[in-house]
Amino acid sequence: MRRLLTKAILALSLIAGPALSEEMGIDDSSRSAYYNSLKGKQVVFVPVALGFDLTDGWYAGMKANLEHLGVDVQVRDPNWSADAGARAISSLIGEKPDLIVVHNPDVQTYAKLLKKAEKNEIHVVQINMKSSYSTDAYVGADYIEIGELAAQAVVEQCGPDTSGEIAIVQGVLTAAASAYQLRGVSNVLSKHPEIKIVSNQAADWDSTKARAITETTLLQNPNLCGIIGFWDGMDVGIGAAINESSRANEIFVVTSGGGGKASCDNLEKGFFDLIISYDVPGQARDLSNAVKSLLQTDYASGSNNYLWYTKLQLLTKDNLSKHRGSGACWTVKSISSN
Repeated sequence: MRRLLTKAILALSLIAGPALSEEMGIDDSSRSAYYNSLKGKQVVFVPVALGFDLTDGWYAGMKANLEHLGVDVQVRDPNWSADAGARAISSLIGEKPDLIVVHNPDVQTYAKLLKKAEKNEIHVVQINMKSSYSTDAYVGADYIEIGELAAQAVVEQCGPDTSGEIAIVQGVLTAAASAYQLRGVSNVLSKHPEIKIVSNQAADWDSTKARAITETTLLQNPNLCGIIGFWDGMDVGIGAAINESSRANEIFVVTSGGGGKASCDNLEKGFFDLIISYDVPGQARDLSNAVKSLLQTDYASGSNNYLWYTKLQLLTKDNLSKHRGSGACWTVKSISSN
């Protein structure tokens, strides 16, 4: 019986052997083309500066999403100098990477250079702040929508039972994040004459300037009800000025930003009442997908103008726990490890 069982097993192995050695399943004919289109490509990021949550998050996200595919991701850091950024882009046009990701300091400074880059067969993606020249793709916030949401929030907080007085603290006046956001604010406030803008000044993305502006505004307007700030990294100055005044917890502050851990901490400390987050982890993913799409395309650089507007998150102290699981309160380390 044992000999018969052994012979049966041997016979089955002889039958199964040739079948297992043959190719099984279905080959994915497009797989090789995908990997080959990305491997060895060079992508260079030109931010306004590294060293703060937004740009560090985008850079970490690109490296995490692209480098394992063989894409060489580099950075040229102008460190807040538009002139240095322009020189970096000019140099890259000569070096001819496959794609440049640009974070514009304003709508005009890089416009001609971006056009020149595309004419030199370099794809260009703009991240979160647009130039007046539209390139292959823009990934980032819809600042008109942010302005409308911010204005609607102060309308709800500073209605008929209040003074209706609000202040606006912009960033750099010629930056897309200021110019477009201001239009969104205007779209809403033009329908609400009960809201009065008593101060509208630019702090140039500087928290120290934002604090000084707020301190002066509080002194000149003792009945101030709300403040719209244009970026939370700058607007910590607004929160600090209010918290050290006699009107802490009385003035409604709405801001916008990347929704990282520092943003959440400042929300919990009471510096802000509402943060309109443009979700940097989501932007980093969209940015990487835009890069991958363009590197696979046969279209000439500059022949398309794609838009990836970020889905916004409205963060308050009360809903933070819910949003932590959907990308809010992120760190660069958490993006790098995804």
